[in-house]
Amino acid sequence: MGYQRNAVWEGVVALDDTRTRIIFAAMKAVRQYGLEGMRIQNVSDLAGISPGALYRYFESKEQLLLECFTFVDKQAAAIFDHLEFNPLVMLTDPAGTVRKLWQPYFRFWITHPDETVFYHRFRDSVSFPEYDKSRDFSHFQAFWGMVQQFMAQFPILRQVNHDLLWLHVLTSTVMYAKYVVEGILPDTQETEDTIFQLLATGLSGYLRPEKGKKKP
Repeated sequence: MGYQRNAVWEGVVALDDTRTRIIFAAMKAVRQYGLEGMRIQNVSDLAGISPGALYRYFESKEQLLLECFTFVDKQAAAIFDHLEFNPLVMLTDPAGTVRKLWQPYFRFWITHPDETVFYHRFRDSVSFPEYDKSRDFSHFQAFWGMVQQFMAQFPILRQVNHDLLWLHVLTSTVMYAKYVVEGILPDTQETEDTIFQLLATGLSGYLRPEKGKKKP
């Protein structure tokens, strides 16, 4: 399968674009060799180009890794651009609404193993915290809009440390997806149901309407 499978991603550059091919090859190389073990030669071999040609697109391994992360981050964020979100249903079935938003996100990760392993390893690297302080989050605008609507209807969410809440959902989702793509957990409906239940248990106490505010 490999990086060629990713050509079907909605909105990505065509696979014959060399820069995109290098990015897919780099993520595959990280999955095979690890962040530290991955070499430019590995990437160029997988991409079918020479190391010299690769350096015409990326000046260093570090720049390539950053652009890989940005690429995947934008693809994951784009999922929320295409999801239907009904605030009225959110009030009557908050857990169900969360699941409808979470499920496509989870499925994205388990159907893109190279990207999942790369993303997990990069976020867990020593260089990520510094990079995270200045990275662009604008591609999560649709997702943030949904979060704001949840906070408007369930004010207790405003009292939660949002960094902690985001880490709970995102990091746990990617971690469990990594276990699935590595074969540690089976790719079954039961696995998905259990993972969501574990995540939702941590949110359930906050998805309560404001006292005195009647449901429609």
